[in-house]
Amino acid sequence: MNLRKKRAERDGAFSGATPERAIIDIGSNTVRLVVYGGSMRAPAVLLNEKVAAKLGRDIAETGALADEAVELAMRGLRRFALLLQDLGVDDVETVATAAVRDASNGEKFVAGLRELGFNPRVITGEEEACLSASGVAGAFPDATGIVADLGGGSLELIDVADGAPGSAVSLPLGTLRLPEYRKKDNDDSAMRKSLEKALKKGAGEFVGSGGKDKPLYLVGGTWRTMAVFAMQEQGHPLSDPHGFEMSAKEAKGLAKTLAGMSPEDLNTRDRISSMRSEKLPNAAILLQAMLARIEPSGLVFSSWGLREGLLYDRLPNHAKSQDPLLAGIGVFATQRGAPPTLAARIAAWTVDAAPSQKHGTERLRLAATMLALASMQIEPNIRLPQAIDWALHKRWIAVSGKDRAMMAAAVAANGNHPELPEQVTELADDDALNEAICWGLAVRLARRIGAKSRRSLQASRLVVRDGKLVLRLEKSHAALFGIPTEKDIKLLAGKLDMDWSVTIVPDGELKSDDDGHADVAAQ
Repeated sequence: MNLRKKRAERDGAFSGATPERAIIDIGSNTVRLVVYGGSMRAPAVLLNEKVAAKLGRDIAETGALADEAVELAMRGLRRFALLLQDLGVDDVETVATAAVRDASNGEKFVAGLRELGFNPRVITGEEEACLSASGVAGAFPDATGIVADLGGGSLELIDVADGAPGSAVSLPLGTLRLPEYRKKDNDDSAMRKSLEKALKKGAGEFVGSGGKDKPLYLVGGTWRTMAVFAMQEQGHPLSDPHGFEMSAKEAKGLAKTLAGMSPEDLNTRDRISSMRSEKLPNAAILLQAMLARIEPSGLVFSSWGLREGLLYDRLPNHAKSQDPLLAGIGVFATQRGAPPTLAARIAAWTVDAAPSQKHGTERLRLAATMLALASMQIEPNIRLPQAIDWALHKRWIAVSGKDRAMMAAAVAANGNHPELPEQVTELADDDALNEAICWGLAVRLARRIGAKSRRSLQASRLVVRDGKLVLRLEKSHAALFGIPTEKDIKLLAGKLDMDWSVTIVPDGELKSDDDGHADVAAQ
């Protein structure tokens, strides 16, 4: 272990996580530093800081980065350089997008970045689109559709098929440039028609059959704010816009509503900043134009984009093939005393009695097992609500709302709380939740039978035989069948609607099915 990792673990600056990589994203609206740790397949954001420099605000009129914007950006970048030095983060990738690549004084700005010690890369619009597509592919394995990344200076469109990027185009339709269309056209309808013409002219391959009846993956902060607004309007039980989906009909209604709202009205909403509220009405009209021209099947909002694409592209193929849900929860649970190896043993011990069935999958059951075990590190008086919040509201990747509800149900049952809050029951039906409750009750039995020791799990088996739940114990570990164990197996058997029994087998013969084993308890 190198000195930086030792220092990070000793200081605990990021709750046990070690800052591994950093990305500086210099966009037309903001200059942002993000520091990542954990698994790079599902990276944890350890630091996310931005400066709203608005570098691209004058590009349309002057063709240059405004002096005031440059000064504000450089002030933030000097701070970023110092933070990275103090944190000991050496793996830093700096990228600049539309504003810097289009500005007449972009090269001078890049020279200033080099003086600060950064090694900036000014990426083309096509490169930006491909990186956004990689981010979407990392978050939605095998994604197929059109990715639309809306920034301050440009709109990137790129086709993806089974996660692989295809043709790409970059259009000068970023949020800082949309007001130009507002100035030309006095009403929303005329602005929309102008934007439709711009889309047809600049992105003909995505119009009509190119993107018709395929999902439209929306990347960028303005789109995500739209999703937040839509979720609030629906009273949606989840809070993270990542993975939120809307049908084309719903999307048209959302765009119409937002196009008719004023920035002042939007700014009164929770989680909608003044910067986003200014841009949402124009962006909504752009969305109307995109829906009319591209004709997608619906919308999928992605919080993963360019920055995550940079991380994903550097992964070796075997790492790209990892399950991002398990990768992310694995690191999170390990920091809370529940490493994947322990969860795998518990999941294997419980699989016969409480497997995944028609609603769940084994990956989801393993993820729920990790969260359930990690939740035991929370103080009992705050455990249930916090653990449910983990399941429902943390940014897990490649997981649906129903999946989140099942994880929450398993976590609750692990703590013997089968009565679920409304925010959980809204996301999944009773059959799915009951399946997950059985997972949680089985985990409860497994972890309590022998204090999660490896030997206790080796010396016992939980199986279903002839419609009966059977706990099999080696003779040396017969005393593990105590009062807590009896209570736990009764709970699980009751939920499964089965009778139960405990059988003692000779040491070393757990796999034997001899009839001579003593039946010491039954119901």
